[in-house]
Amino acid sequence: MRIIWLFSITIVTILCIRTIPVYSQCLEDQRSLLLQLQNSLKFNPAISVKLVNWTPSKDCCDWKGVTCDQAGHVTGLDLNSEFISGGIDQSSSLFSLQFLESLNLANNSFNRKQIPSSFGNLISLKYLNLSNAGFGGQIPIALSCLKRLVTLDLSALFFPDPYLPGTAGLQLENPNLLTLIQNLTGLRNLYLDGINISAQGSEWCRAISSSLPNLQVLSMSNCYLSGPIDSSLLKLQSLSEIHLGSNDLSVPVPEFFANFTNLTALRLSYANLYGMFPEKIFQVPTLQTLDLSENIKLQGVLPLTPDEDGDLDFEPGIYVSVAVGFVVGLGSFIGALALCKRWRQWYYKHVDQVLERTFHLEERRRRRNRRKRAYRDPIRRL
Repeated sequence: MRIIWLFSITIVTILCIRTIPVYSQCLEDQRSLLLQLQNSLKFNPAISVKLVNWTPSKDCCDWKGVTCDQAGHVTGLDLNSEFISGGIDQSSSLFSLQFLESLNLANNSFNRKQIPSSFGNLISLKYLNLSNAGFGGQIPIALSCLKRLVTLDLSALFFPDPYLPGTAGLQLENPNLLTLIQNLTGLRNLYLDGINISAQGSEWCRAISSSLPNLQVLSMSNCYLSGPIDSSLLKLQSLSEIHLGSNDLSVPVPEFFANFTNLTALRLSYANLYGMFPEKIFQVPTLQTLDLSENIKLQGVLPLTPDEDGDLDFEPGIYVSVAVGFVVGLGSFIGALALCKRWRQWYYKHVDQVLERTFHLEERRRRRNRRKRAYRDPIRRL
């Protein structure tokens, strides 16, 4: 009995030891690279919550925004919204972090500098987020070397002013879309919103369908795309989200969208769509979000079914975001007025003209009414 008891204690002790988590300790070369990166970046210490707290006295794996593996290699770097300004040199120590799998530089201000081609050195990357980071110019072909990418986000909520030099957003012309993504066969999430791609439907549809067989999220709103929407997209049966709004597609909504059996979100606002909306799309059982706002030539009837109380309601699982589209459109308009002086001048001038014309017409109407009364009164006196 005593032997059994001792044996049980031994087994429990071994199990407990094996379940104790092993905490990584930052390697010296990794710490050095991160400190070099910190010194090379321009950021506001009064606002920063990550970079400002990178101190040599602490283990770099405990620094905010830094993730390490058990060997002490830096595998994740999140500098989202750190108010970084300026640019990143091609020789930055960032590109020597060879074990990086996740990199987030979103929501910073890199002053419309071009994305450094040295990003292509980070061949272990699975997640790259440069959205709203303030990069500009041509997207480098070096990004096509990141063959392990699962998520690529280069999107930008930015409205370039053609009258102001140095405000151009990102472009994808040389290399074009196909050249950029043809090696990224493992990509599941692609966000290119706001990038000037300027491609016709047969070109951009076939580039995506032939290169990204596992794609789940396709987000390319405001990319200067045109129609038609090619049926080659049907190869992408894993697609769950399609965002193609704010492009001058000038086509009817393709009925083959109903064949995406995993589709949860379809956003096609401001796309200059026309014709009858295919009712079959409403029958996709997984569809939750449908945004068709601001397509004034588009026609169709929402499928209504009686609910438990006998009242008519939208087909279950479908949310038509007309109100959301209105709010987003209004917000974008107000934001544009706040950021662009020329737009404000045009807006105020236009409003003044409308008000002047309105009051002028009102004054003419009043004068006409006075003349009518003056004409009727003498007749009544007679």
